[in-house]
Amino acid sequence: MSGNGITMMGLAMFGAFFSGCSFNLETKVDIQAPPSEVWKHLTNFDAYPKWNPFIKKIEGKLEKGAKLRVTIQACESDPMEFTPTVLKVENEREFRWKGRVLMPGIFDGEHSFRIERLPGGASRLIQAEKFSGILVPFFKGMLKSKTRCGFEAMNKALKSRSEGR
Repeated sequence: MSGNGITMMGLAMFGAFFSGCSFNLETKVDIQAPPSEVWKHLTNFDAYPKWNPFIKKIEGKLEKGAKLRVTIQACESDPMEFTPTVLKVENEREFRWKGRVLMPGIFDGEHSFRIERLPGGASRLIQAEKFSGILVPFFKGMLKSKTRCGFEAMNKALKSRSEGR
């Protein structure tokens, strides 16, 4: 095989590996409460330690461009702290941040909470994260199981809290 053939094959293998370096996770829960009630609990960071089984703590301001200090604990995992940047805050509709491990492209996550208004005064919470970076393929199994479990546990707890249970 010529030098150009080896180079092209190497580039193809490199591209194939890195094309798998993203993973999207999305969970949903319908809540029998208006968006304003869901938003009130979602954005009351001081109360998180009392009810949130996944996001144990958030410190910082809920405003675009702000840095947060977040502690999460996915199901059957050790706590992890990181400092994401708030990307979007739309009252009673969406709150989104982006965090990363070490430097861009290693393991990045864009986390979002979206609230949709449903008929009859109910709401739907969509909690999602777009993971990207060269380490994502190595953690995909954990993201599919433990991280999903954490999202679902938080969704269930937020539903209960917003519905007044």
